[in-house]
Amino acid sequence: MTKLTMRSALIILMLLTGEVAIAQKHSEKLRTRIDSILDKRYYKMNYDTAYIGRPNSKLTLKTRASIAGNTLHIKQTEDGQRIKADLETNHMLTFSIGANYRGLAASVSLNPAKLTGRNKDYEFNLNYYSNRFCIDASYQISETMSGNVSNDDIRLHLDRGVLRTKTLNVTGFYTFNYKRFSFPAAFSQSYIQKRSAGSWIAGFSYQGGTLKTTDKAPDEMPRLRFHVGHFAIGGGYGYNLVLHRKWLMHLSVMPTVVIGDFNNVTYNDEKKKVHAPFPEMIFNERAAVVYNMGSKQFAGMSFLMNTVAFGRGHDQTYQSKWLARAFFGIRL
Repeated sequence: MTKLTMRSALIILMLLTGEVAIAQKHSEKLRTRIDSILDKRYYKMNYDTAYIGRPNSKLTLKTRASIAGNTLHIKQTEDGQRIKADLETNHMLTFSIGANYRGLAASVSLNPAKLTGRNKDYEFNLNYYSNRFCIDASYQISETMSGNVSNDDIRLHLDRGVLRTKTLNVTGFYTFNYKRFSFPAAFSQSYIQKRSAGSWIAGFSYQGGTLKTTDKAPDEMPRLRFHVGHFAIGGGYGYNLVLHRKWLMHLSVMPTVVIGDFNNVTYNDEKKKVHAPFPEMIFNERAAVVYNMGSKQFAGMSFLMNTVAFGRGHDQTYQSKWLARAFFGIRL
């Protein structure tokens, strides 16, 4: 009986070992297959290799510090009264660490102010950069917008918590000279710009959101809800300047003309549409500096800003959403 039991145990062990080996073999085949697909996609040659190239390493680790802000400036004349507002949210500082493996990227972010409870603002950013198509998107919820509002001789300072804002920005554009000019080289470092090159770009912009008073608003302040939405199309130009094969300096501007707006204001429960005079514009500006410390390390800074502007003379409105980043990366 004991021999039979031992023999059965050995047979079961051999079967289990075989199953594990088969599973490992299938897992290895799957990993190899996935790597092959990623390699094919990563090293696809649809660009001029004299101007653009891929990093020699397949894995990139990057740390990043980001700071974002949102400002609103209004000058309007309503029923003979001059209204002026200069408002700004608290700057949001975040730190993140991320990895990019053959074009697949993931990152984790941390906001120190949120951990201490000093800042309860939320912001979500999505950035997709390829040589041909690019998309920048951000969504922010904030109760830290504060500043000064004046109406003729009345001046009022609004503290944090009086206003609640929600802001959505989406920008997408197409790069015409994508075989020689690379946006990813400046903003995601998934490509390397070898020689200076520029390109015309064309795309769209959407900038909108809401601003409304909260229960913390002073009694003398009317209850307001201001909703804005602007969709615009346009074009611009971008340039990558390469110096000594180590420095990359990027600058691009894409002004767009608003072809549709969705604006309304609710003043003490009375809602009415708001039509801004033509032209309404959304300006998209980007800048970056990257320093390559050999083939394995790099560092740099980038800046993105979207500004919607409309009105003329004494009636003008500007709303700007910006994001600045400093980063350091290692290629393995």
